[in-house]
Amino acid sequence: MSESSETCLVPPPLGEGDREAVEGASSPTAREEAPSGGSAATSLNGGGIETRHRYAFAASDCGGLAMVVRGTEVTMRCSGALWLAGERMLIVADLHLEKGSSYAARGQMLPPYDTRETLGRLEAEVVALAPEVVVLLGDTFHDRKSEGRLAGDDAERLRALAVGRRLVWVVGNHDADGPQALPGETADEIAVAGLILRHEPQGGPQPGEVAGHLHPAAKVRAPRGTVRRRCFVTDGERVILPAFGAYAGGLNVRDVAFAGMFVRPPLMGALGAARVRAVGWRQLAGD
Repeated sequence: MSESSETCLVPPPLGEGDREAVEGASSPTAREEAPSGGSAATSLNGGGIETRHRYAFAASDCGGLAMVVRGTEVTMRCSGALWLAGERMLIVADLHLEKGSSYAARGQMLPPYDTRETLGRLEAEVVALAPEVVVLLGDTFHDRKSEGRLAGDDAERLRALAVGRRLVWVVGNHDADGPQALPGETADEIAVAGLILRHEPQGGPQPGEVAGHLHPAAKVRAPRGTVRRRCFVTDGERVILPAFGAYAGGLNVRDVAFAGMFVRPPLMGALGAARVRAVGWRQLAGD
């Protein structure tokens, strides 16, 4: 990022508390990319006085949003992957591979192409970014038998991810045993660049945490109703990634499951086909 669009968390200027502000307005690039009608994050400080927080971010060349989380520059990409350029690290959460075959085994027939589609998008990110490290942030498989149901070509595609780079499998609640016959390292969590990468977010403020598990989705108010999109959610201290898997679905970020996790009303990076859009808390609707 250029100096003019350097990403940081900044408070709103004095005198702007009486109007609707847009997250990121301190960055020229962000002002162009931010959605109209956005609002500053509003909360009460310890003295009961209303305060506002403004997020600075910049549009990346890929259409994503670049900002700083706990001192580390990250890019929220349209695919739902998180990119740490300084570490050449690509992070994806909740692929839930073989979810379709899991449902089929229980009599609910879904098109059996979710693994193929999910791996195709992951491979496209690897080609675009040439990461040195790929981190699968838990629930990579939908259940503990999923690896055995993989088609042979899909298993080969997973093996290829480990060629010429580190492949790290962070275990999740759906795949607590990790892979059995696939290459790569297995870990409960990873510390990198001042961040802690784990599958399931811990309760309360967790500075530097990068997690998945909750499958965040934003239900955004629009002039003609609402639009629902998978999203990143961050307060600049931690970030929760959207589910990457084709069949993974999403949980409204206003759900009680997210309560108490953020030190200020968070910023959402809602995924579009070619762009991640910044969405403020006031723009969201509950289910």
